[in-house]
Order: sequence, then C-alpha cells, then structure tokens
Amino acid sequence: MQRQLTELWYREGAHASLLQPLGWLYRGLLAVRARAYAASWLRSESAGRPLVVVGNLTVGGTGKTPLTIWLSRELAAQGLRVGIVSRGYGGRESRSPRSVEAGAQWREVGDEPLILARRSGCPTMVGSDRVAAARALAARVDVILADDGLQHLRLARDCEIVVIDGARGFGNGRVLPAGPLREPLARLARADALVVNGSAEHASFARALPGARLLEMRLVGEEALRVDEAAAPRPLAAWRGERVHAVAGIGNPARFFAALRAHGIGVIEHAFPDHHPLAAAELEFGDGLAVLMTEKDAVKCTAFAAPRLWYVPVNAQLAAADAQELLERVLAKVRGGLPQPGGQL
Repeated sequence: MQRQLTELWYREGAHASLLQPLGWLYRGLLAVRARAYAASWLRSESAGRPLVVVGNLTVGGTGKTPLTIWLSRELAAQGLRVGIVSRGYGGRESRSPRSVEAGAQWREVGDEPLILARRSGCPTMVGSDRVAAARALAARVDVILADDGLQHLRLARDCEIVVIDGARGFGNGRVLPAGPLREPLARLARADALVVNGSAEHASFARALPGARLLEMRLVGEEALRVDEAAAPRPLAAWRGERVHAVAGIGNPARFFAALRAHGIGVIEHAFPDHHPLAAAELEFGDGLAVLMTEKDAVKCTAFAAPRLWYVPVNAQLAAADAQELLERVLAKVRGGLPQPGGQL
C-alpha cells in the first residue's frame, strides 16, 4: 500500500483520485490550524535560544539529516555552540527530554537522532514535546537546530530551511492523502531557504517555484564501513562489477540504490519502510554476497553485525557559492537572537 501510494503521489502529472476529497478536508484543517496560530488562539513557544528548523514539505526522505549535520559543523566553525533537537521517531516514546549519547541504543532514542549525535558531536535531545527538549538544551548552546518539525508550529523558530528531493519534487502537488504534501505549496513562500537534494529535474519545480532561488545540495558517499567495525573502510569503487544486496529502510530507497549503481555496482534491491526495525533474518539472502545498507539501517544491526554487512555514510555537499549563501542566511537570522555581552535575550 505504501509503495502504491508513493508511486501515485510522485507522478509528474496530477490524475483523478478518489482520495482528493480527503485531501480537501485535510487542507481545510491545515488552514484552520494556521489561522489559530496567526490569531494567537494557539501560541508558538520559544526555546530560549535562536532556533533553525531543517524540514520538508513532502512525505518521504529528502536529505534533512545530512544537511543538519553539515549546518551544525558550519555554525560550530563560526564559534557558535550548537545543539540539535528531534522528536526521536522510532525510539521509545517519551514527552520528557532525553539526551542522546553516542553510545545510546537506537530503540531508546531513535535512529536519526543517534546518527546526528555521533556525526555532529553536538548535544542532542529528543522528546515528543519538542519545546521542552529544545529548552533543555538552551543553557548549554547558542543556537538550536531542529531536525524536522517544519509543521510543528508550537515550536517557535527564527529560520526555516526546506529540503526538497530534486528527482521527486512535489509529486502531483496535492496534500495528504491525495498527494505527498504535508502543507500546500504556498507554504514555501515563508521559508528562508530552499535546498534541493540533487538537480531540480522534476516537472513540479517549474509549476510550483518559477524563478525561485534554489540552493543545490548533493549527498556524497564514496566508501563503505563494516557494521562490526572490524575492517578498514572500503571504497565503493572496489565493488564495481560485483553484485550486492542493497538494503534501505529510508524515506526514498530508490535514491540509495541509484547511488550504488552510479558506482558500477550490480544492485539486488531490498526496500523496507522508513525507520524499519531490521532483524537478522531479514538480511539472510541464502548466498555469500555482501550487503550494503544506509547508515540509518546500520545503527539497528550492531547486535547481529557480520563480516558481510557494510553501510555507506553520506555527507551533504554544496557548491561554494550556495554553501556561503545558505550560511549567511542562517547567521543573519540567528545572530539577531543571540544574547549580547552582559545582556539577556
């Protein structure tokens, strides 16, 4: 069902759909909610420090987590103490804020927050109450990055970055459940930056964002690491011409499979739902071929790591001009909310 809906949503042209009436209803509910915040019937709450949301408008993975890691490093290089907040999807549900340590178990804190904490080195907090989680970081940091949360209006933000998949775009341009949009396309006008993962090749870009300034990002992964950490990293080029099992439990598995094929690797696809809790039996394919998976999947496999299990970490990469522009836009928003020497926020 999930795959069928995804295929339907991401067709370039909008076709007649029995789900459209539900989409109209959902759109109406979104409008009522937005009006409630605009009229202060519902209130956004400050974390006590400048906050940057890295989110998306569509269902499915767009590359938010790698961009959050990139931004955390860039801001740290500017001398800022950076913290990261996430709901911790896939981990043990808790409203109380919970600190994510590098050695934590993914079932406790979630898969993506564990990667964020390990790769960024920043204090990372999870909790279904993201306002409370962000406030728990406030005394330790200068700026907070929220991985996801564009639609979480209760959490006040100073800057919004929307990440868009270049190959999928906005699909058929409809809101859930008739399309992949969490909010109408008009929401993009309020974002401080639009970052496209890959080239903006989908036809929906021309319809939704004619003439808009889009910053381009690529996800780069050139080597694989063994899940059991018992071997040196291996370049993906070393698998050129070989067949491997490729495992991806992410929002857009096709992107991972395509990246492996671009290195000349013969891919046997095994796509799982996003955040799927992999079990050892699901990685037994009855042959001796290597298994390449995403980093998000690998954190769930450490308990049954085997020599044939490898993962491919990726990094966000932006052209120099786009990287500078994005950082300048964020700093312009963030620095205005920082406490001055001897003063208060």
